[in-house]
Amino acid sequence: MSKALSHAKIVPRRSNERGHANHGWLDSYHTFSFAGYYDPKLQNFGSLRVLNEDRVDAQRGFDTHPHRDAEIFSYILNGELTHRDSMITKGKEGEQGDDFFRMRRGDVQFTTGGTGIAHSEQNESNTQVHFLQIWALPWSRGLTPRYHTKTFEEGAKRSAFLPILSPLKAGPGASYEAEKAAEATLPDTIPIHADLVFAAGIIPVDKRFKWTVGADAVRKESDRKIYIHVPMTKNGASKIRLDGREDAVLSEGDGAFISGLNAGDILSVESIGEAEAEVVVLDSD
Repeated sequence: MSKALSHAKIVPRRSNERGHANHGWLDSYHTFSFAGYYDPKLQNFGSLRVLNEDRVDAQRGFDTHPHRDAEIFSYILNGELTHRDSMITKGKEGEQGDDFFRMRRGDVQFTTGGTGIAHSEQNESNTQVHFLQIWALPWSRGLTPRYHTKTFEEGAKRSAFLPILSPLKAGPGASYEAEKAAEATLPDTIPIHADLVFAAGIIPVDKRFKWTVGADAVRKESDRKIYIHVPMTKNGASKIRLDGREDAVLSEGDGAFISGLNAGDILSVESIGEAEAEVVVLDSD
């Protein structure tokens, strides 16, 4: 198969090259500089700032901690993780909502840190939780803090890449009313304050999914950047090939920096392993 995107540069990021910290209760792999792992060349990729693949033991987690001026989201791969706003007392949460959400596979919890917010994420179950924690740089500082939570159907991710986050439709400088309405550019997605689309797919063996760069949702149309990541979900049996390139084959835990893309370009992602491949796409400015 010939390269469809000969103008694009693809640089794999191998799993064993990532930063790694095992704290006993937390086993974390860092694609970008984070906490005790620092690489001056890996501070961000477009708006993408953090991509951590985390496993948290039962009855452990992240105690209440602050965030500001970052767009932060968790994508649950397996297990359960409870998000709780710092104002909510444990045992008095009430129904699931944006301020409190007991997340399971398929759930995404999103936080606009803005001027400052504090929350906790705890694994209150009896089994380990495996999830991706992702941060993006917002298009402006000092935003109003906000939470969003949403469940994305497993079946939909098995037929094509399913958009999960897309830019706030009102764009930078949105009014108070537009911020409150929180309408995303793409229907049924969570709005993010960045020129970024996040999508996920579960590609059956010997099948190919295609991603349209920009997803008809972004402002910047040239020189876009995509980061592809293959989470470690199938004990190493998953494998993908990007753009038909033999030098762009990714195994579980691997990722790839793809640059020089234009909105409307079609990126081919083939599943060539022994098990279906879960793949996330971060399409950034």
